[in-house]
Amino acid sequence: MRYLIVSDIHGNWEGLEAVLQLASGRYDQVLCCGDLVGYGADANRVVEWSRQNVTVIVRGNHDRACAGLDDLEWFNPVARKAALWTFRNLSPANLEYLRNLPRGPVTVENFQISHGSPLDEDEYLIDNTDTRMQFEYLDAPACFYGHTHIQGGFQFDRRGVRRIAPLPPAEGSRDMVLDGNIAYLINPGSVGQPRDHDPRAGFALFYPEESRVTFFRIPYDVASAQRKIREAGLPAILADRLSLGS
Repeated sequence: MRYLIVSDIHGNWEGLEAVLQLASGRYDQVLCCGDLVGYGADANRVVEWSRQNVTVIVRGNHDRACAGLDDLEWFNPVARKAALWTFRNLSPANLEYLRNLPRGPVTVENFQISHGSPLDEDEYLIDNTDTRMQFEYLDAPACFYGHTHIQGGFQFDRRGVRRIAPLPPAEGSRDMVLDGNIAYLINPGSVGQPRDHDPRAGFALFYPEESRVTFFRIPYDVASAQRKIREAGLPAILADRLSLGS
């Protein structure tokens, strides 16, 4: 089985469309590490795509918030406004879909997907200190996660925790062969709002039979995504940051 793994789409149809075009013919099933919605203006279109095409998905914190399941006091004012806008604009069927998304981690074959850390769906895995304890409790050799919007991740063996770096701006893809003696926490990158200073949409393909992950970055029509955000009356910063990858 070949997997397309996406995360943090955040209502950005243009980013998702570019990812699907590049990945076409290279995968059998789609897995999602959460946050279909929030921030972007195409929430309904993205959720409808997920309902029709995603085989396994876990909920993200914005999925919960935009479905009315979380207290928005924990969100900053920009995220809160976007969550309220999304809640008011989602169709009833799409709201129900978000409300029923499972909490991660979820096991697929011999690996897992989660939104935040495998121990806490809302925990950000930012540095080596954050991740060291996670590896002690992993229930699979590899776990794909999102939430940080930073492509790459971490690997752990007897030498300790080491970072998996995101793709540099000059590269469009990179293969990583998984070692059976190493445990992995892998972030495919954010489709809809990267925060690693690279505005290109990020995703990964995973081929378990080959023990191979390929990271990708793809340019997309940022201007169209920005225009929709502004026309929807969402905070302008949500449009501006798409050009910066931050």
